[in-house]
Amino acid sequence: MALMVAPLSFGVSGAQGHELTPTIIDFRVIDDQIAMRIRMNLEAFAAGMDLDAVVNTDSAEQADAYQELRLRAPEELEQIARDFAADWLPTIGIEAEASLSLQLQDLEIEPVGDPELPRATFLLVFADLPEAARHFTLRWPEGAGGLVLRQHDVEQPYTGYLLSGETTPEIALAGGGQLSGWEAFVSYISVGFDHILPQGLDHILFVLGLFFFSLRIGPLLWQVSAFTLAHTLTLGLATLGWIQVSPSIVEPLIAASITLVALENIFVRKLHPWRPIVIFGFGLLHGLGFASVLGDFGLPVTQLVPALLGFNVGVELGQVTVIAIAYAVLGYWFGNHPKYRGRVAIPASATIALIGAYWFVERAFL
Repeated sequence: MALMVAPLSFGVSGAQGHELTPTIIDFRVIDDQIAMRIRMNLEAFAAGMDLDAVVNTDSAEQADAYQELRLRAPEELEQIARDFAADWLPTIGIEAEASLSLQLQDLEIEPVGDPELPRATFLLVFADLPEAARHFTLRWPEGAGGLVLRQHDVEQPYTGYLLSGETTPEIALAGGGQLSGWEAFVSYISVGFDHILPQGLDHILFVLGLFFFSLRIGPLLWQVSAFTLAHTLTLGLATLGWIQVSPSIVEPLIAASITLVALENIFVRKLHPWRPIVIFGFGLLHGLGFASVLGDFGLPVTQLVPALLGFNVGVELGQVTVIAIAYAVLGYWFGNHPKYRGRVAIPASATIALIGAYWFVERAFL
């Protein structure tokens, strides 16, 4: 398992800083046109990355091409962006009584800033609406990763999340197409799950740190319950805007939590009362990390609670899946072997601790 963990994580410098996030389209109707503002990671698209398969830009085959584009000044990137838009916009399928053709009106590229962080590019596009159009659908192209689609300037606006290849339901141009509570709940389960598998490498390692402490159901249940309760609490509070902590503080501490949990696996055999308490504290940090992801693209305002619950359920399903995979690969076959702790649990925990320490140094000081 240690050999499985190392390439998974050391190959992605900083994890969070290079993690790909969904594209966001904000749209509204202006006169007889539908206007869209597309917030995207242009460098990832222009480098030719398959955003369905790539979790992190550093782990992609096109990592060098991505970094070369990421270092370019906005004025150097503008023509590349325009050429890309000319080829890519027709792949977004929009139907409103007829097939619509998106046209690029303008674009904005953020300054270079910190090249270790993703940069947003905004495409301002429009399409002419047929006179009889009352609804429209949008099909998100294959290989484009996730999409958050948000409607503005109407009552009961639509907000939805699409995976690549998916098509929205019919959306009323005049509003009233908001998701029901159940639809919002179901839609955001996949968002939460994706943030664990495959995107949440630091959360995966933390959960594996809990798994390698003990295969017995009692200790595992205590740890997972403490972690779940804590991150649910801070996820809700942060999403509602009641608490705010800078990611520059949260992310290094999350990395430190991975290291500390893994180190305790090496030196402690018995579940002492302090471990669930410490894990609860670490869970509070991870909840803030989850909230920062939601903060990037938001939740539907009119269905905030169902969407938040759906996201949290997706996170829990992702964590359970991580544990189930670890048990199926290692616990079931080797868990009862007398040398399991020395040859599996301790080496895997040591690897996890080293990865967490590496991430802590990178996030805090580099």
